[in-house]
Amino acid sequence: MFGKLGKQYADEIASIIEQCVGEHLSSKAPQSTEAEEATERMGSVTGRRRALFIGINYFGQKGELRGCINDVHNIKGFLTSNFRIDEVLVLTDDQKNPRSIPTRQNILNAFRWLRNGARAGDSLVLHYSGHGGSVKDTDGDEEDGMDETLIPVDYKEAGHIVDDEIHDVLCRGLPKGVRLTAIMDCCHSESMLDLPYLYTVNGDLQIIETSKNEGIVTILGAGTRFLLDGNKKKAASSFTSGLKLLMSGGGGGNSEAREKTIRTRSTDADIIQISGCKDSQTSADAQIAGQATGAMSHALIASLKKDKNQNYTHLLKSMRQSLEGKYSQIPMMSAGRKLVMDHPFTI
Repeated sequence: MFGKLGKQYADEIASIIEQCVGEHLSSKAPQSTEAEEATERMGSVTGRRRALFIGINYFGQKGELRGCINDVHNIKGFLTSNFRIDEVLVLTDDQKNPRSIPTRQNILNAFRWLRNGARAGDSLVLHYSGHGGSVKDTDGDEEDGMDETLIPVDYKEAGHIVDDEIHDVLCRGLPKGVRLTAIMDCCHSESMLDLPYLYTVNGDLQIIETSKNEGIVTILGAGTRFLLDGNKKKAASSFTSGLKLLMSGGGGGNSEAREKTIRTRSTDADIIQISGCKDSQTSADAQIAGQATGAMSHALIASLKKDKNQNYTHLLKSMRQSLEGKYSQIPMMSAGRKLVMDHPFTI
């Protein structure tokens, strides 16, 4: 519709529209869009770098997936080619060594291995690709009343790994100055590590859920981007996704559950989680460029290939744009303390 000029400036124009509309909505209804400025700086990575990669295809089981082991190979290959990693552990359900199978016990043991001996300056990386689930919350720390879960390959016998246990084993007590970057490509993953601080694409701390405003911004920004690109099908899909967010309304508020999470789940360490979707959403097991892959894992690599030095906020925005019009899931970012996210992404 707008020719080469529209395609050239589509992202810039859409970003300006998103920012202006978001600021306007916040100014008109500040009571429904409280945000708090992040104030704490990340520590430098100067020590040991250790990474854990978990991919589960659930061969022969109901709900078998196709792309999770590919995700592990792709993410591991990209990170080890572009960043220094000193020690690596891989759990996938195509291996013969029983200790390398992603059973419930092996996953928990791997979490303990990842953090064992960590001290200030060390960097830890977790990438998980597999099924995620949700179960009823029993301790009152979830605003939606549901705990999120990782689903190990032996879940039928051993059960799920609930987010409370994930936080206790992996996050709780990590020393100040340690950085843990968790990349969670699974369904219901927004709060999989039970971290208290959720981020908007502007780098602010999202204290109260803002689904309605986010829906309006998604409609206008994504729709504008695809209309300028001349892709009417993607534009229509983006408008639909925005409308769903608009209709869903806010699920949160400054509730006792959120206050409990801040009180009991805040961390001394610099813990950042990048997740494939909101807690209420699913993450796609997709077919991209002829390969089975998780849509979120693919978007992360594609975004970092464009700019390896972009900051965390720009990375989140780039991943969202990569998935717009193709998948309904919305990548999210959270942290264990009020970290400023203008640092270049690094591990």
